Amino acid sequence: MEYRNNVTEFVLLGLTQSLQGQKVLFAVFLLIYVVTMAGNLLIVMTVMLSPALDAPMYFFLGHLSFMDAVYSNTVTPHIMIDLLHEKKTISFEGCMTQLFLEHLFGGAEILLLVAMAYDRYVAICKPLHYLTIMNQRVCVLLLLLAWVGGFVHAVLHILFVYNLPFCGPNVIDHFLCDMYPLLKLACTDTYIIGLTVVANDGAICVVIFSLLLFSYGIILHSLRNLSQEGRRKALSTCGSHITVVVLFFVPCIFMYVRPPCTLPTDKSLTVFYTVMTPMLNPLIYTLRNVDMKNAMKKLDQKPVLSPSLVSPVLCHSHSPSRVSVDLPAGWDSIQEILKEGRAGVHLHSDPEHRSLQVNGSILSYVFWSRGYTFAFIVWLSHLSTLL
Repeated sequence: MEYRNNVTEFVLLGLTQSLQGQKVLFAVFLLIYVVTMAGNLLIVMTVMLSPALDAPMYFFLGHLSFMDAVYSNTVTPHIMIDLLHEKKTISFEGCMTQLFLEHLFGGAEILLLVAMAYDRYVAICKPLHYLTIMNQRVCVLLLLLAWVGGFVHAVLHILFVYNLPFCGPNVIDHFLCDMYPLLKLACTDTYIIGLTVVANDGAICVVIFSLLLFSYGIILHSLRNLSQEGRRKALSTCGSHITVVVLFFVPCIFMYVRPPCTLPTDKSLTVFYTVMTPMLNPLIYTLRNVDMKNAMKKLDQKPVLSPSLVSPVLCHSHSPSRVSVDLPAGWDSIQEILKEGRAGVHLHSDPEHRSLQVNGSILSYVFWSRGYTFAFIVWLSHLSTLL
């Protein structure tokens, strides 16, 4: 008998049916979301703006935080919106999109953790060849492989579930679309597809988790050859990585290494690795990484290129070929001329103000005051003709 897909939307039961409980959960998830975005974006900015964090490890850490931020955006806002509505629905296409994005970023993050483990192995076990092996080309290639692997992983899920016939009930006892709840609603035998999910999710999680633990075991065993300071620093870094690996993989293994079915604990486990883990990752890396904490402390003392953070200061012209930019009183100094055109630059300092004079062209400069970093980009090309 051939079944037809008559389902155009799914009804999500959510985390709880209690209206009071939904309000409490909304406040909790909102707090978690704000902390997650702030922590991960802070790490991304710190890695981008701190010259001291130019090592491959921080290259991968910055992209891990970026993945966590985007991953959180695919799940948490939808949960919060549903908590404000009595009836929680999602269209069939929206369900497939959510499923794809969940496994895209989840799969990419798993492979990125493998790349980070390889980076630590080379750094500790082959320190003399570290910069040669982990060059920029290799780092970009590993990152690209992580994204490609996550994409293939997500596409396989969509291929398995998209053409399934959903001809009966459309109520999902979950707060998001995932494979096992969808397979439960399909009006056909999904045993074979369930086994492919176990292989595509469960088996991969177990194999990669075992390989990661084995690799970190080798790394920890090799620490006896390092000095006391090197051993302490390596333990701090590897401890952070191992903690993140355990937090991410253990819930996934409980979710997918089992026969295809849904359990009451699935919601709690899904909340942990989709909502909690992206929030915990930046806390773990910043609390246990001395270099990262020091770089964050120095952010307020480092110029940051970012237009429109400061309102334009007074500009006036004394001649068609010279423009003078006067900075308000109270600014401590102009730290650095970042980008200068072909014209000369003249800096005048007095107790009343700072002024910067250029002969046309384009100039960018940075200044700061009272520990807060600002950036101001001035476009001076042909400005004298407008004054």
